[in-house]
Amino acid sequence: MNCYQVDGEQEILCINTKKVYDWILNEAEFDLTLNNLDLPVNPVTGIQLECDDIDLNSVSCTVTPTETDPITILGRENQLVFIDGEEVVLQIVNIRKNFEVTVFVNLIAALGGATVEVGSVEFSRCEQVIMCAPDGTDIDVINVDLDCFVCTTSCDPGTTTEVDELDVTVNVRLCQSIQSTFDVTLEIEAAFCQPRDILPFPPCPAPTIPLQCPVVFPQ
Repeated sequence: MNCYQVDGEQEILCINTKKVYDWILNEAEFDLTLNNLDLPVNPVTGIQLECDDIDLNSVSCTVTPTETDPITILGRENQLVFIDGEEVVLQIVNIRKNFEVTVFVNLIAALGGATVEVGSVEFSRCEQVIMCAPDGTDIDVINVDLDCFVCTTSCDPGTTTEVDELDVTVNVRLCQSIQSTFDVTLEIEAAFCQPRDILPFPPCPAPTIPLQCPVVFPQ
C-alpha cells in the first residue's frame, strides 16, 4: 500500500488539536477617571488648542487591548467547590488585562469641526475566575466585545504658560471568552478532505438594450 495514498475512504487518523477543559463567558463593566489630558495643537494650523476651541459634548473614546502583554495569567490555585452536592476541585485563576483608552474631541464649527485625538492612557484590570484549569493547561482569553463611552467631561483652562487640560470619566464594557485548553493528539476514523473543483469564469454577457416605453412611444 502506498503510504501517501489519499483515496477518500475512511481510515484511522492521528490529529493534533486542543482539548477544551472549561469555557466561560465573562462580562465586566467599570469606570475610569482620566484627568489632566493636555489639549493637542490644531492639526491644521499648528496652534495650541484651548478649552474654547473644543466641543465638550463631542468627546468620545475607543478602547483596545495593549499591543504588549494584553493578557497576563498571574497564577492559579486549587479551590474545593460543591456542585450538585458533589465535591469538585477547580482552580481560581488570577488574570490581569491591559488596555489602552484613546480620547477624541471635535473642534468647534468655527474651526472646522474636525475630530482630533487628545491622548491615550494605558490601564490594567485584574480579576479572578473559577474554572477547571489544572496545572499544565493554557488559559486563552479572547475579547468578544470591547467598547467604551464618555460619561462626564470638563476642561480646565490653564494660565498663559500652561496648556489647557481635559478631564473625563469613561465607562468601559467588555465581554470575554475564557477557555482552559491542552494540546492533545487524537485518534479518529475519518476521510481526508479533497480539493473542490475549480469554478469556471462566467461567459461574456449577451448584448442588452435599455427597456422601452411602449405605453408612451410609439403610439
